[in-house]
Amino acid sequence: MKRSVFVDNQHDELRRDYTYDVLNESRELDDTGKVKKFTSTKTEVVTLGPKRLRLLVARDGKPLPPADAKKEREKYEKAAQEVARMSPAEKQKRMAEEHRRMDEDRAKFQHIPDAFKFTLAGEETINGRPAWKIKATPIGNYSGPYAFLMRNMEGMLWIDKEDYAWVKVEADTLGTVSFGWFLARIAKDSKMTFESTKVNDQLWAPSKISIRANARIALIKAIRLNQEITFSRYRKFQADSRIVATDEVPEQ
Repeated sequence: MKRSVFVDNQHDELRRDYTYDVLNESRELDDTGKVKKFTSTKTEVVTLGPKRLRLLVARDGKPLPPADAKKEREKYEKAAQEVARMSPAEKQKRMAEEHRRMDEDRAKFQHIPDAFKFTLAGEETINGRPAWKIKATPIGNYSGPYAFLMRNMEGMLWIDKEDYAWVKVEADTLGTVSFGWFLARIAKDSKMTFESTKVNDQLWAPSKISIRANARIALIKAIRLNQEITFSRYRKFQADSRIVATDEVPEQ
């Protein structure tokens, strides 16, 4: 498990060299389980030196109106020009700040080996690759960082036998889990699934995240939510290209 956490950090760094699409589909359900509200957004994630941009390309399955598409193009061009004007020292400083932020985001994963008891549950083949299937049970007296989260989660992990990457994770909440300074609360028996895929025989990257949850937003609004986030079109970002609408064309 410790080795797999270390490997995940390495691949997180490699993903900065890639551009990819993110489709976020959210379905709010009524008391009978029927969809009462559906929203979706499609974004393109691009890294420009120390900057990581999320450019909106579609909403609710439809391309952006021309005015909104123009704003996204302008946002990209403005960021590209800002990076181009940076001195090498400034770029290095901004990159160091970005790495510190990423390290803070990843910090909670460093404590997973200490917060759970792991049991080998067998071996399975996922997407043609052999993987260990491992059950994770929370250690009740764990009191380290993120204990409020770790003690309320259990699940199953599949770890690639060759690369030690997390191929799939299924997690269930055992109690209410709070996020964002308690502005969002996910209730007991919610389910989350994370899947990843190998890209260009170089890195492991997310392919899908699914959430089935009863949640309370801002401690007021209670919702039943099905959410799917799909990652696609991973490709190495070329510094001599720019984005126009949803297409990538050579710089003139």
